Amino acid sequence: MKKRLLMAAAMMSLTVGIAGAADLKFKPGEDARFNWQSFEEFKKGYDLKGQTLTIFGPWRGEDEALFKNVYAYFVEATGVDLKYSSSENYEQQIVIDTQAGSPPDIAILPQPGLIADLASKGYLTPLGDETKKWLLDNYAAGQSWVDLATYKDQNGNAQLFGLPYKIDVKSLVWYVPENFQDAGYEVPKTMEDLKALTEKIVADGGTPWCIGLGSGGATGWPATDWVEDLMLRTQPPETYDKWVTNAIPFTDAAVTGALDEFGWFAKNDKFVAGGTAAVVSTDFRDSPKGLFSSPPKCYLHHQASFIPSFFPAGTVVGEDADFFYMPAYAAKSELGNPVLGAGTLAMITKDTPAARAFIEFLKTPIAHEVWMAQSSFLTPFKSANKDTYANAPMKKQGEILLNSTTFRFDGSDLMPGKIGAGAFWTGMVDFVGGKSSAEVTAGVQKAWDAIK
Repeated sequence: MKKRLLMAAAMMSLTVGIAGAADLKFKPGEDARFNWQSFEEFKKGYDLKGQTLTIFGPWRGEDEALFKNVYAYFVEATGVDLKYSSSENYEQQIVIDTQAGSPPDIAILPQPGLIADLASKGYLTPLGDETKKWLLDNYAAGQSWVDLATYKDQNGNAQLFGLPYKIDVKSLVWYVPENFQDAGYEVPKTMEDLKALTEKIVADGGTPWCIGLGSGGATGWPATDWVEDLMLRTQPPETYDKWVTNAIPFTDAAVTGALDEFGWFAKNDKFVAGGTAAVVSTDFRDSPKGLFSSPPKCYLHHQASFIPSFFPAGTVVGEDADFFYMPAYAAKSELGNPVLGAGTLAMITKDTPAARAFIEFLKTPIAHEVWMAQSSFLTPFKSANKDTYANAPMKKQGEILLNSTTFRFDGSDLMPGKIGAGAFWTGMVDFVGGKSSAEVTAGVQKAWDAIK
């Protein structure tokens, strides 16, 4: 949901077929960073000439062009006629197509709730134990990805239906290196260090954080990312999973505790630029601007990997601005290094040899490295060469994924829309506005009970 709110104006539905070698972004064998052996081995195993593969996905505009550069290698290897399509309302379109009995061969979607619905109605093909084992063996924090890709089928049996591909990282804190250098601050390694830094900045006469929850009709969502990150740093992942499905109520001490941890940062006038009152009134797109003022209005900003789009024109990430992993608590080392994020899953919606082959293609390093070498792509695939990332910031985010011990999908996007994109958002506005965590969580739980 949040990703859709942040995307630029969508293009109309597209259908694209491509030719072969002339369209390859990187010529096989020429750049030693790429695992060309994986491409050659895959090429030997498949001959799909005369067959057609249809793929429906969320990518339009620049991302669609980048994906085209990836699937060009699948076309080159197999000879298949590949047609990719998308739609401004892709969530509705995939439901219409599957219900009408005319699904694509492959669907790529970023919404676990929608995927769960398709699986429960028998519209997806299980990928089997082989793919499950492949994820466990080849993806960092492999069990997390198996969990994300597993849904109940129409008989209520849990099966692996998706292959996670193209991941986004949310567990990031942004800062300006020059500001840190001038003030003598160091990047914190633990949550305890981050809190100590917050207090030190105040003691030095500065303001630690810029936080903005404003987003029009979606006001409040940035606070949900904070709470989700803090849930993963204070509770086991199993508790997080129970929370997003309401297997434990919103009023559980684990949830109120995570809210109060967020409140430690956001509900202290000295900790936030403009004071607590400014947190709700400041648009999330404007909130990082305080990092770049002179003198700085703030030193720290928690936000996902997309936020540089709203930095001042000409800002170079890695130089003028940088980020660090939202650290875990040293006192809770048993929770490891959790990462909050989002991403897409590739699924078979029409079981054909070409569809099966495409899933196998996504298991090759080259299917990841070609996009890594361009932009806007992160992967937990351990065999993909990190040195193919297009720049140092992307590589750094990729390493955060590879070093993770747990990955969890954005919690509010896993909840029913009336909660994750409704009561939770407004509850966080009320929380920053003065309500207690107990009052807010009781209100969200009441909304959840009303939809059961």
